Amino acid sequence: MQIKNTDYRNIIETGFKEAPFISLIGMRLADCGPGWCETELSVASHHLQQNGFVHAGVLTTIADHSAGGAASTIIGADEYVLTLEFKLNLLRSASGEKLRCRAQVLRAGGSFTVVESEVYSINQDKAILSAKGIFTMAVLEK
Repeated sequence: MQIKNTDYRNIIETGFKEAPFISLIGMRLADCGPGWCETELSVASHHLQQNGFVHAGVLTTIADHSAGGAASTIIGADEYVLTLEFKLNLLRSASGEKLRCRAQVLRAGGSFTVVESEVYSINQDKAILSAKGIFTMAVLEK
């Protein structure tokens, strides 16, 4: 992966700190590198739906924001990304102590980037794939 901005980690950390909804739900950056981003979220009662599972909106948010983080590792300092479209498959009901997401750039381009996100439910160090999605991120100039 070609890196256009060596300060990408600072950009991604700032994106997490300055996104009010991301802060509200407690999502945090675990790590990132050229073309990938890993995030975590400690599951709390306000993340759950009526049957006690993590709400699909929470799974979607962690997958989407992680995809944006991954795409942001390879763009220029004068660019940013916005989600253009996505498809998320909910594979298993999510429950457990935390969620972990890994997003990986599949195709980097000048006007859009395609990213895959996988969200895992973590319970007692056992990881279960709960959701998998493909995200198309528009690359825009500031």
